[in-house]
Amino acid sequence: MRRVAQVVQHLQPGGIETIVLDLARLGATADEVHVISLEGRPDTILASWPRAGELAGRLHGMDKQPGVAPQLLMDLRRLFKRLGIDVVHTHHIGPLIYGGLAARLAGVKHVVHTEHDAWHLAGRRRRTVERLALNLARPALAADADIVADALRRAIPGCAPTVIWNGIDTDRFRPGDQHEARLALGLPVEGPIIGTAARLETVKGVDRLIDAFARLDTPAILAIAGDGSERAHLEAQASALGLDGKVHFLGRVDVMPRFYQALDVFCLASRHEGLPLSLLEAQASGVRAVAFDVGGVSDALCPATGYLVKDGDDAGLATALDQAISLPCQTDPREFVVASRNITAMLRGYDQLYTA
Repeated sequence: MRRVAQVVQHLQPGGIETIVLDLARLGATADEVHVISLEGRPDTILASWPRAGELAGRLHGMDKQPGVAPQLLMDLRRLFKRLGIDVVHTHHIGPLIYGGLAARLAGVKHVVHTEHDAWHLAGRRRRTVERLALNLARPALAADADIVADALRRAIPGCAPTVIWNGIDTDRFRPGDQHEARLALGLPVEGPIIGTAARLETVKGVDRLIDAFARLDTPAILAIAGDGSERAHLEAQASALGLDGKVHFLGRVDVMPRFYQALDVFCLASRHEGLPLSLLEAQASGVRAVAFDVGGVSDALCPATGYLVKDGDDAGLATALDQAISLPCQTDPREFVVASRNITAMLRGYDQLYTA
């Protein structure tokens, strides 16, 4: 049996974390996959994200506090040795530093690191830290989109990332009964609904979506799944724009397939992205999408049904949303996801890195 440790900074609803749970749930049947969160404890993680209960005894929270934590290296080294870990797979810079170095100290044979976006490499200090961590941990390096791989090659000359597209479980995310989904979520059953799913933080650009929504010519409802530190500010913004009753803040939604099934159009207005899972999940559910052209978004958007908008063009975003609501869609966006962004290819790609 191969024992794999997936290492993340924190475990809460989000794209990277969803990928990690899918790798644990759907990976090779002979694998025993453990998920290690640098921040939090198992009890606090489960309280904030019940879906992590799928891990059933294979969830480990290191309870890292803010700041540099040298002792964490030794704690992870001991954990890897106790669990008999054969592969350590890290996601993002913090897990690379702690998990990658601890893996080498523990004598783990296979270390893999995935970069899920590269905007953080714009600063010289972050590039220096990343380069040092990669040199010390010596992982097999993966990027989740071509644009991320290109950014890595520019930031760290000589690195050679393998591109492994993010993929989703198209058996879980599929079309369903829109009427039932809206009833279950407490949303209006009549009229078009635009939705977004994101952490309510500045980087996710929900404020930009609300601004664009206020410009729509077509009457619609905006449903927002997710929570975060910007929620109160966003609620105040919607109210100031006269959108009371038109914008529904749903908070954390545990059954995300139901959320997408309730929508007519999905919108992603992020300021930075890697290859966004939410875009793939919505389209796999048969929902056409509108998004700003940032990061790897263009690689996740169905070219036949999606609307790609120049980053920062709020008026253009509103126009695209109006068109997506009112114009008929002749092609099913699900076909694009099933054909090219299915989780099967992602699992196969990582399995090859684990055994290289």
